Amino acid sequence: MSDAVEVKTLIIDERPVSARRGQTILEVAREYGIHIPTLCHLDGLSDVGACRLCLVEIKGSSKLVPACVATVSEGMEVSTNTERLLKIRRTILELLFAERNHICSVCVASGHCELQSLAQELGLTHIRLPYRNPQLPVDASHERFTADHNRCILCTRCVRVCAEVEGAHVWDVMGRGIDCLIISDLHEDWGASTSCTSCGKCVEVCPTGALFNKSKIGSGHPKDPYFLPFLNQMRDAR
Repeated sequence: MSDAVEVKTLIIDERPVSARRGQTILEVAREYGIHIPTLCHLDGLSDVGACRLCLVEIKGSSKLVPACVATVSEGMEVSTNTERLLKIRRTILELLFAERNHICSVCVASGHCELQSLAQELGLTHIRLPYRNPQLPVDASHERFTADHNRCILCTRCVRVCAEVEGAHVWDVMGRGIDCLIISDLHEDWGASTSCTSCGKCVEVCPTGALFNKSKIGSGHPKDPYFLPFLNQMRDAR
């Protein structure tokens, strides 16, 4: 069997690029310095296409596809920055802001929040949709960390890092729609979890500060989610 890598040629934003078979549109775009916004994607974790901010257009198809899970094909022509896409991304952000209680002016994660940064990047200045303002719990039962469900955007980064990197499987998703919550164990308090290793990986990958370290509240310490690929490399080396 040949060990040669099968190469695909395609066009992204009118720019000819090449890719390996099985690569996603997002991977190829980033290799060539083409920016596609994301929230649920994080290098080192599996992709689930949850946030839909990475939607792109493919010539010949009326459907939009999430770049993080759509693989490349020969001759594909992709557009990542059309007016249609910008409008859809702003609407997605509006839905995220309106669904829960994201008040940047009083949030301890302000300035270190990916949701806030994307809103600034895409020029989102106000929300046209009615706010849901659900009464969601804050779980401060853990000795080191707190989970504020009011800030959660259900990206499932915490679920995936706990399962795929730490192997503890503390977090999961419960419910649907407005009742959807990230829960620890069988919907027990985080502090009562017998499977949590207190490693803090879930806190480091949270994009909005829904999970945070009690000792760093208001300290201005930015999160560092980019350690994951290195952890995976070390694990594979073992």
